[in-house]
Amino acid sequence: MKKILFSNVFSLVWNLLLVYICYSLCRLAFLLENFRLFADHLDWGYALSLFGAGLIFDTSAILYTNALFILLFLLPLHWKETKSFYRIVRGIYVTVNGLFLAINLIDCVYFRFAGRRTTMSVFQEFGNEGGGNLTSIFATEFLSHWYLVLLAVLLFYSLYKLYRAPQNIPVYSKWQYYVVQLAALLVAIPFTVFGMRGGMTTATRPITISNANQYVNRPLDAGIVLNTPFSVFRTLGKRAFVVPDYLSEQEATALYSPVHVPGDSVQFKPMNVVVIIWESFTKEFVGSLNPGLEGGKYRGYTPFIDSLLTKSLTFTCTYANGRKSIEGMPSVLSSIPSFVEPFFLTPASLNDVSGVAGELTKHKGYYSAFFHGAMNGSMGFQAFARSTGFQDYFGRTEYNEDPRYHGDKDFDGTWAIWDEEFLQYYCDKMTEFKEPFVTSVFTASSHHPFAVPARYEGKFPEGPTPLQRCIGYTDNALRLFFEKASRQPWFKNTLFVITADHTSLGTYPEYLTDLGMYSVPILFYAPGMPELCGMEDKIVEQIDIMPTVLGILGYDRPYICFGQDAIRTPAKDKFAVNNLLGTNIYQFVKGDYLIQFDGEQVTKAYLYRTDSLLKEDVKNSMPQEILQSMEKQLKSIIQQYMQRMNTNGLVYKE
Repeated sequence: MKKILFSNVFSLVWNLLLVYICYSLCRLAFLLENFRLFADHLDWGYALSLFGAGLIFDTSAILYTNALFILLFLLPLHWKETKSFYRIVRGIYVTVNGLFLAINLIDCVYFRFAGRRTTMSVFQEFGNEGGGNLTSIFATEFLSHWYLVLLAVLLFYSLYKLYRAPQNIPVYSKWQYYVVQLAALLVAIPFTVFGMRGGMTTATRPITISNANQYVNRPLDAGIVLNTPFSVFRTLGKRAFVVPDYLSEQEATALYSPVHVPGDSVQFKPMNVVVIIWESFTKEFVGSLNPGLEGGKYRGYTPFIDSLLTKSLTFTCTYANGRKSIEGMPSVLSSIPSFVEPFFLTPASLNDVSGVAGELTKHKGYYSAFFHGAMNGSMGFQAFARSTGFQDYFGRTEYNEDPRYHGDKDFDGTWAIWDEEFLQYYCDKMTEFKEPFVTSVFTASSHHPFAVPARYEGKFPEGPTPLQRCIGYTDNALRLFFEKASRQPWFKNTLFVITADHTSLGTYPEYLTDLGMYSVPILFYAPGMPELCGMEDKIVEQIDIMPTVLGILGYDRPYICFGQDAIRTPAKDKFAVNNLLGTNIYQFVKGDYLIQFDGEQVTKAYLYRTDSLLKEDVKNSMPQEILQSMEKQLKSIIQQYMQRMNTNGLVYKE
């Protein structure tokens, strides 16, 4: 048995470093090939920051593509320490990395046509393309971009030539070999997983292509930050948005249009906007929204929200558009429902995105900021906040830097800063902002493991699960927030919106149905507009928040969103739509009926107002003109959603 002069670990690091250098050279080639797309706003400092951010995504791609190579290097088997074994490993290393570097370079050319890095949707898009056509296309591009082909050959040759295998010299004992190799492997495994995920904590979701928005000034620049292997890996198994041909374009837009054009007499009112997104805030928790539960004796867990509802506008039937936090934020702030996959996880997350913040910041001079008390970058919120138009982001990092608060002493130990302290911080920061402003905060404390600060143990009503006491805690935190906010000079000129990101698992049967599991509160409160009050009998969903807010402000520019103005749209025209979690079933609620649609036909229908448990399928007995009308409108919504996702059509273009 032989001792390794250049240990397996050092040789492995050297070989991976070569791949990092090659990825950076590909990024430089990408920038030079597409420089005209970036020249008007790219300076040296910004370019270097994009290259630095790119290392995060390079790390994920390199570790995915080299996982087998790393394992072969560190596998604790003494018989593998031979020249012939490492020649095989060299072949794997050069072939795999050479292939993915070539894919990176191909995207240098394709990017100018697609406007984004290649994802699995491209392969699906061309899945039915004739082989002859693709061969002709590649042959033409091969000849016209010979210099990229030459660069690919040089990178391939460099990996082959500079590859380093462990060098052997005379022996030492096998037990030492196995101890060292096994220790190296056990250390490498978690760090490889962390690198693939893009983070080391449980609070950090695996990074996706949408996380690139966190580092760029405009969505197009994400092409510099990303690399193509990462984009392909992160969209494996993700279904591309397939545009159905249900209706002609003219017929579809006649039934429904996401283009909102204001009337000629609209006059803009520059009110501040504050959107509070409450983690796991189910409608079931609010006593005043459930007068029929427990024979009218149900009190719920939110006494403050109950009191605020007496001064707010809300609606009888209010729904979320998804069941995950990453679905709630696009729905609430950008009027983007979740169809097929959460928007964050799709290639369309790199589209230009409209939103409340973007519209008011870009066209009305508002200042905008998003707040979330978790680690910066958590859940992809920071990236999406930036892409939808928020100028600044305040997270755990910024909270810890504020001397007025106690930093990580206020950390809940798992996810984020406790809601009470973070909402106080949120209020203080808004008082520092120049008006008008638009802000949003995403709370965190009503989340597993469902803890409350020690000083509040036993202070809030217990429920069937530990979540209820957390809801009581955040309700109290909001009471304290509004007490402080009411003393601020900006309070009277502010429109507050409170809703949930999604529901939690319900307790009562009404909240365990396919529709009940989407029931969330949605309320609008404006201290300076006492007329904005009451309970209207309407169907309202999260994607209605953006157009309703802009309608209250008298926004006078056209924009794109998939929701409706909840105040100005007649009750007979209001609807709600969502995609059942883990299925391809769409739910469409309008008037007295709920229909479920599998993409081809209506499968079930219910009179949801009287049949709250959805026990009786009335598909065959309901008026067929109503069924057909609802089905056609839903088809129009799905078709235009898919079309706009695929064509970067989420922002109004004049």
